[in-house]
Amino acid sequence: MGVKLRKRVWVTALVVVLGMLLVWLDPRSAQERDIDEQARAQEPGHVLENAEITLFGESGTIQQSLVTPRLVHTPQTAMTDVVSPRATLFDSEQREWLATADTGTLNTDTQALTLRGSARLLAPEEGWQLDTQQLNYDGVTRHAWSTTPVLLQQPPQRMEASRMDVWLDDSQVRLTNNVRGVHPPATRTP
Repeated sequence: MGVKLRKRVWVTALVVVLGMLLVWLDPRSAQERDIDEQARAQEPGHVLENAEITLFGESGTIQQSLVTPRLVHTPQTAMTDVVSPRATLFDSEQREWLATADTGTLNTDTQALTLRGSARLLAPEEGWQLDTQQLNYDGVTRHAWSTTPVLLQQPPQRMEASRMDVWLDDSQVRLTNNVRGVHPPATRTP
């Protein structure tokens, strides 16, 4: 009887030791891990479908408004990625300027907007349109610029350049580098 009892104790002890070893080696068990803050900063806080976002200035006036079918906001970086954005930009006199593109990024802290792919800026009151591949906009200073080739049109006039700056408050456009244009003579009507 003593041999059987010793055998059972030994087998029980072996099972308990093997069980503890398996629990210790189990990769599914909860283990403490450091949180990677850089990876976490890339995690979206929310995704919205058919969204509109409006940013206000210090005086409470609307600085810019953006409508998009899909918005992905990352709160840790204050960055908002948008698809097919339609932006309305407001100058100091609350005149509206319209901007569109294939994609865009808005920094909600600095009010910096970057539009990429078939970017277009329209000045409805002035009747001109500017097309480029990337349009940058600073919502605080109301300055738009592009360092990619641009096409400025105010029919029948048409101008191209390598770089462009627009100051919304002054309704001023500056084209630089390789500027070329077509300016048909004015026609008189009898």
